[in-house]
Amino acid sequence: MPTPQHRLADAVVTVLDRDGHPLAHTDVVVAQRRHEFLFGNIGFDLVGLANEDEPARAEVSALADLWLDVFNAATLPFYWGTFEPVRGAPTTDRLLRAARWFADRGVAVKGHPLAWHTVGAPWLLDLTTDEIADVQDARIRREVADFAGVIDTWDVINEVVIMPVFDKEPNGLTRLAWDRGRIPTIRLAFDAARQTNPSATLLLNDFDMSTAYECLIEGVLEAGIRVDALGLQSHMHQGYWGEEKTLAILDRFARFGLPLHLTETTLLSGELMPPHIEDLNDHQVASWPSTPEGEARQADEVERHYRTLVGHPAVQAATYWGITDDGAWLGAPGGLVRADGTPKPAYDALRALVKDEWWLAPTTVRTSAAGCLPVRGFRGTYSVDGVPFELAGDREVVVRLGG
Repeated sequence: MPTPQHRLADAVVTVLDRDGHPLAHTDVVVAQRRHEFLFGNIGFDLVGLANEDEPARAEVSALADLWLDVFNAATLPFYWGTFEPVRGAPTTDRLLRAARWFADRGVAVKGHPLAWHTVGAPWLLDLTTDEIADVQDARIRREVADFAGVIDTWDVINEVVIMPVFDKEPNGLTRLAWDRGRIPTIRLAFDAARQTNPSATLLLNDFDMSTAYECLIEGVLEAGIRVDALGLQSHMHQGYWGEEKTLAILDRFARFGLPLHLTETTLLSGELMPPHIEDLNDHQVASWPSTPEGEARQADEVERHYRTLVGHPAVQAATYWGITDDGAWLGAPGGLVRADGTPKPAYDALRALVKDEWWLAPTTVRTSAAGCLPVRGFRGTYSVDGVPFELAGDREVVVRLGG
């Protein structure tokens, strides 16, 4: 399959010595260091490692190596019910250490989510609707401020299409959205985040790929609420969407002119969930193993899905929802690594795309008489003899060595 041309860039790099003179007829090593495209995964499993929890350090160090070898963007959990189960006692320090751990390794970090009706803080149930609005506003401002500079991308509010009518569990946000409406609830959340960190990238995120989400987006934009990117969830527990359906969805949401982030992608390496299940959470089984046949299918589907996403010009990020089967959502075999820590074929397939086919490995190149050399590759960060430069468009670049 041909490389998507819109992901590529060309540059003529002029290499200078420490005195500013062109380095003519000299061998240098050109290498890619990072993709511009955000290849993401959740970082939940590595929070303990970042906090130097002794049991976690022994169990997940190898998993961290696998994670970092493929992904350049991490999603960290800010579910209110686990982040602040006791009012006034948020676990800020623990998640901040985790965010810095990823950032120190060149990984972009996103917080998920600032407002959601599920995994809600239990103490919200004791508050009036107006009080819920006030503490939700304060919660968003606190987290966005505390993590600014480390986390500057947020899923601001999650799954608002269903929020006002959600009836699976009592929670404060459903009451707020029912009383005030979807768009005012979204405005509250986005205003709090935007006013606190005006330069942050703020997403509206949903699993509902129907026209209901499109109508909600239209209303949000018409109301003048600034959204930086649209989050589209793709948990495919009931089977791979296929290229035709995926492209149709991408085209429908691309019409808003906003970058698309595939925020939650899952493909199974075992038995598929029955198609009659409407709420994926309703499917509870005692055991859900990964199988050889399922792993072969998952590897094929992961490759096809990522080729489709990278091939669409509106897609800016794709986050896979889980590195490992150990502790995976719903107990499903959706990870790229087995519960015993060994990579599945899907992991190898994705790595072959991200770090091989779509990657420039260290390559020795000789400069011209003018000290120039051409570089062509996927947009991102590159280096010449260790000195970084951005390959972001067709342009000329000057790199000074030893300066």
